[in-house]
Amino acid sequence: MTKYIDASLLSKMIISGANNLSNNREMVDALNVFPVPDGDTGTNMSLTFINAARSVEEISSTDVTEVANAVAKATLRGARGNSGVILSQIFRGISKKIENPEFIDAAALKDALRSGSDTAYRAVMKPTEGTILTVIRAAAQTAEGYEGEDAFELMETVCKGMQEALKATQEMLPQLRQAGVVDAGGQGLLFIFEGFLSAIRGEEISLKDQGAFASVNKPAQSSISTEEIKFAYCTEFIINKYNAKTTADKMRNAIEPKGDCMIVIDEDDIVKVHIHTNHPGFVLEQAVKLGEMVNIKIENMREQHTDILSGSESAPKTEKTEHKAVGVVAVANGEGLICAFTELGVTNIIHGGQTMNPSTEDILNAVNEANADTVFVLPNNKNIVLAAQQAAEIADCNVIVIESKTIPQGICAMMSFSPEADNETNTKNMNAAMANVVSGNVTHAVKDTQMDGKEIHEGDIIGVSGGHILSADIDIYTATIGLVEQIADEDSEIITLYYGEGETAESAQEIADAIEEIFPDADILVANGGQSVYYYIVSVE
Repeated sequence: MTKYIDASLLSKMIISGANNLSNNREMVDALNVFPVPDGDTGTNMSLTFINAARSVEEISSTDVTEVANAVAKATLRGARGNSGVILSQIFRGISKKIENPEFIDAAALKDALRSGSDTAYRAVMKPTEGTILTVIRAAAQTAEGYEGEDAFELMETVCKGMQEALKATQEMLPQLRQAGVVDAGGQGLLFIFEGFLSAIRGEEISLKDQGAFASVNKPAQSSISTEEIKFAYCTEFIINKYNAKTTADKMRNAIEPKGDCMIVIDEDDIVKVHIHTNHPGFVLEQAVKLGEMVNIKIENMREQHTDILSGSESAPKTEKTEHKAVGVVAVANGEGLICAFTELGVTNIIHGGQTMNPSTEDILNAVNEANADTVFVLPNNKNIVLAAQQAAEIADCNVIVIESKTIPQGICAMMSFSPEADNETNTKNMNAAMANVVSGNVTHAVKDTQMDGKEIHEGDIIGVSGGHILSADIDIYTATIGLVEQIADEDSEIITLYYGEGETAESAQEIADAIEEIFPDADILVANGGQSVYYYIVSVE
């Protein structure tokens, strides 16, 4: 008897596929060939597809097309990371060819898989073989070679073809061959389809860890307690100087011990100040010595944090941002980096970055909250660019994605941004500014490997730039200096060290002093980034 896939079975397939990937996401994460603590392909794909499972659970439809469209919409908005975006495009293409509301037969499944493959390839500017794209294309090609009419048997055949294609990825990309692994994205996709097959066989896969993603939609603030907020008052204002020749150095030195996340921008006739402190009165007393204060804002961050955690209806509501011609959204993590982007004029910050890739919907919400005719988006991470571009496609306003792939690129882009300039000028200036900066990160190796001519051991401190390991040592000091020596030269004018959580201003200054001896003609700057994952982010201009 010829078998078809109806709405009930399709829903079971989606849930089973999502659960199978979730149960194996750590294994997919571990396939990352680069030995840095950011192997998040499995997590990103799982977070993306768990949205599809939730969507079909909510609608309980008997219409196959409605189920397929719900999956496409949920994965599109929930897509995280490049792998999640490509996965969403696969199911976007699949849904387009599911047109019969009653069932999916073998012919329709063939068309759907081909459409899924073609849509995914079109979504990537430079498709690379040996990736998830290869595996979905194999699914489509295998399906087209099937001559029967049984959709169940076809799915069996498709999974076998995907398994063979996944094995072949190891030989298609040198880095996979060297590491002895298959492509992580392709493996994640196969887990989904094997979950589909289990449901077809009447053996739906259950989620092993029911709490695995319980906190996915909780605000980032819920990861810390109110007591952990060391400095309570976010204090910011502008000083109109009494004398344009007066500098803010004395005030800067006076208030620095009184808080953190301090930014003091001293311009010709004004000073912009931002600091988190327990003594806002002291800060204001120092400021009034320089001039008249305007735009004073002091907020109790502990109270805000408590309101967020409690979800209390009595919590103060955030006023809608005044509509403007242009706004900017940036992705960052770490108080210091967030402060830096805010002071440079970013309208809305998305808390995230490496290992915390925001979804397409997260970016879309931030764009909407910016409340502007045009919104520039700075992803500041190569794994967030596609999600940002996907958000731009479905946003109601004009969205321009500046393809910043590192924090230093994003900061340089913002330094060239002007709210008074037209969109074309800003786009040109921001892209040009990014081209003048070289970025590097210092982190630790999460596994043993051989890469870029270096023997890397788990726990080694490594300096990374442009996808290559440029330095490796057993201590942060030596690895950081080694990285800077590789990415800076005698023509470098500014070298900035953003130190992360766990590092101190003193240790950062020691490294800066050593770098100054090597590059005496460059200005060496130290800033508290507060970022996770990376001990140091290095910017060279």
